[in-house]
Amino acid sequence: MGGTAERGARAGRNEPGAGVRESGKGERGEGGEDGGQREPRRRDGGAGSAAAGTLAGDFFDAAISLLREVRDSQAETVRAAGALLAGTVADGGRIFAFGAGHSSLPAQDTVYRAGGLAVMNLLNVPGAVGVDVRPATLGSALERVSGLAAAALDSGPARSGDALIVISLSGRNALPVEMAMNARALGLKVIGVTSVAYARQTRSRHTTGTFLKDHCDLVVDSRIAVGDAELTADGVDAPFGPASTVVTSALMQAIVAETTGELVRRGVEPPMLRSGNVDGGHDWNARVMDAYADRIFYR
Repeated sequence: MGGTAERGARAGRNEPGAGVRESGKGERGEGGEDGGQREPRRRDGGAGSAAAGTLAGDFFDAAISLLREVRDSQAETVRAAGALLAGTVADGGRIFAFGAGHSSLPAQDTVYRAGGLAVMNLLNVPGAVGVDVRPATLGSALERVSGLAAAALDSGPARSGDALIVISLSGRNALPVEMAMNARALGLKVIGVTSVAYARQTRSRHTTGTFLKDHCDLVVDSRIAVGDAELTADGVDAPFGPASTVVTSALMQAIVAETTGELVRRGVEPPMLRSGNVDGGHDWNARVMDAYADRIFYR
């Protein structure tokens, strides 16, 4: 997004957990003194826009506003996340990303991705990643099962010196909380991508009473309001228009971009993948994946 964007009013301040680097740019001011839940609202399209006055236009406006907000408020933490991942790659470590349910989509979008880093790997928990299980509610139930994260890490390739990005919108369920806890116990550096608002406005479902943000080396705040719905309309009884996937995917790609730039600054050639739909793309990717074969787990 080019140019200088207007920043929305923000009030309050994040409360980072002990030992956690967390953005401290303040909360979105639309929800009251404590940066509470922002009420979904209609947003009009800009003058002259073909989508002006439509729900589609309102959703685009909401998403664009959120993207501008995280670009501005999370810039420092995104840079720090890029430096952490670049350091991991430079030191010979591997990078993993995990998310359950819809939170797996931004993680998957960075793996084996044209224009992305070849060393990004998906940490898979069968039945919990994506919405391909039947019934789909099983995935939600598995996210609340204690012990699943430890089993996945113990049987997977992640090891001390690696880095793990844990994505969870609410950060309140057992699976993402224990994924971060157990990963750090194994010696991994953990980056959490979550909405810190949930830690203020909801209760943890983990026995410790903690959230994902409490067990990370870095926390990137997606700034999504509790409920993840940006729109309301007459005749629709529930708010709608979730934007968390749009925003979190953008944050993940921003982190990858910062990692790439930091590798260059450290004198390391970034292991980038090219599109297989351009001439020479497959040959390029084969060379890169062969060179980093010991750090790639999706082949």
